[in-house]
Amino acid sequence: MSFTISIQLVDVYQRQIYPAKVTIANQRITQIEPIDSNAIDTPGFLMPGFIDSHVHIESSMLIPSEFARLAVIHGTVGTVSDPHEIANVCGMDGVTFMINNGKQVPFKFNFGAPSCVPATIFETAGAAITSEDIETLLASDDIKYLSEMMNFPGVLHGDSEVMKKIAAAHQAGKPVDGHAPGLTGALAQQYIEAGISTDHECFTLEEAVDKLSYGMKIIIREGSAAKNFEALAELIDDHPNSIMLCSDDKHPDSLVEGHINQLCARAVAKGLDLFKVLKAACINPVKHYKLNIGTLRVGDPADCIIVEDLTHFKVLQTYIDGQALLKAAPDTSSANAAPHQSIIQSIIQSVPATPINRFTCAPINATDLAIPIDSYPHQDGLIPVIEALDGQLITNRLNLAGTQSNGCWVSNTADDVLKMVVVNRYTMAPVAKAFIKHFGFRTGAIASTVAHDSHNIVAVGVTDEAIAAAINAVIAAQGGISCVDGHNQTLLLPLPVAGLMSTEDGFEVAAKYTAIDAMAKSLGSSLSAPFMTLSFMALLVIPHLKLSDKGLFDGDRFAFL
Repeated sequence: MSFTISIQLVDVYQRQIYPAKVTIANQRITQIEPIDSNAIDTPGFLMPGFIDSHVHIESSMLIPSEFARLAVIHGTVGTVSDPHEIANVCGMDGVTFMINNGKQVPFKFNFGAPSCVPATIFETAGAAITSEDIETLLASDDIKYLSEMMNFPGVLHGDSEVMKKIAAAHQAGKPVDGHAPGLTGALAQQYIEAGISTDHECFTLEEAVDKLSYGMKIIIREGSAAKNFEALAELIDDHPNSIMLCSDDKHPDSLVEGHINQLCARAVAKGLDLFKVLKAACINPVKHYKLNIGTLRVGDPADCIIVEDLTHFKVLQTYIDGQALLKAAPDTSSANAAPHQSIIQSIIQSVPATPINRFTCAPINATDLAIPIDSYPHQDGLIPVIEALDGQLITNRLNLAGTQSNGCWVSNTADDVLKMVVVNRYTMAPVAKAFIKHFGFRTGAIASTVAHDSHNIVAVGVTDEAIAAAINAVIAAQGGISCVDGHNQTLLLPLPVAGLMSTEDGFEVAAKYTAIDAMAKSLGSSLSAPFMTLSFMALLVIPHLKLSDKGLFDGDRFAFL
């Protein structure tokens, strides 16, 4: 198939915008010819497609094929995808599931070999991936890199298994992604010199600049929970060759609204250089990861998009390997919509998928959640409390006055200190318990089997009865997210694929997530994404205080409290 487009072309390499006739044949750009502006026959601007430079597809709650259906609407043509989440549940089978499902749609997923499964020895995961497994994965053309090396203490202390994994990537000629929140100075330099090339965990400008000084590339993250764009955006202008953009973890409702295109619009609105912004969003990932994704040059795969303007980046068409993936459809979302109004839809069709999972725990009782006074650390009536921070994965440790009732520590809604628990979903074990601040619930509870990194069941709520009800709802579904309002109403979004993803239509999943998210907020939470925030409260590799299925964990000492 061969066709031409006469349009305003955005040449990021030459920093030019000019009228051109672009010929696409055999899935590639075969000719770019400057033309007179009067010869333009297609409105808008033709530019390279967007790339999410670090994302866990699982966090969208969608299988890869459904993720693609939503992402192409926003001009995303490819991702650098870490299948770390499903690997922690299902091991190598999980990685295979993601690769095979992604191949069923016209979208350029670029999967990595998960480097930290399990993430730590301080939690129970469903599987392990060894250095031998990593070598096997890296030998495949389907695996483009070694994904985020979260065990930075293992790197710094020369752990043999960690170093074997990094060496395997270097031997295969594939880059190693980093994960070292808060690491600076000599320790950051040592981590980077081990051969680790990127970091997406910087939450201050000073930390990012420090890592850049040692030759590391920084991926600016703006997801549903962790939002670092405002703090780091100016790096795009100052270090244009070393910056990329990513979402890391993006829930389905926010993916419906936008993707990397939104970050480009925000960057341009800040006055940042357009071409440097597009370099971060479209070019740098291709170069760094050696992706088979075109950047709008002759001979490249025809992976490009048409946007309405270079301010808002509303996408009119997405091409992957020369295939047009968007179509206009009548807008039936409003009864008042005029007949001529239309919306953009993906032509990618849903594909069937057989779920894989690992889930063996039994229902719990409210009595299992009690915290006797002497079973929890305390001193002079003060207890350690996790402080959740909206828009951040990092937490703080607070020491606050505990509330007692009938010989147990209990939630205190007046001070917004609620009980949080983690239930091992892979084997029967005692429930881990703690307290957390800033969820704001005045009644009810929420629970989730999306709980980085091992994906046990995490829940937070006001009463033991409500917490147990929320937990048992996801156990009955063998995975999912749930919300109970304390008045016998329960909403559940089942996630049958590893307890992480749905097999349903992506837009329907987004709508169901929107409803359950609204219910959670109606309980009193002011968090922008309560379920996403909750999913990171068991993530031990992010300081400072977290809760795994084995107990309360001090991320600074890397030891149980």
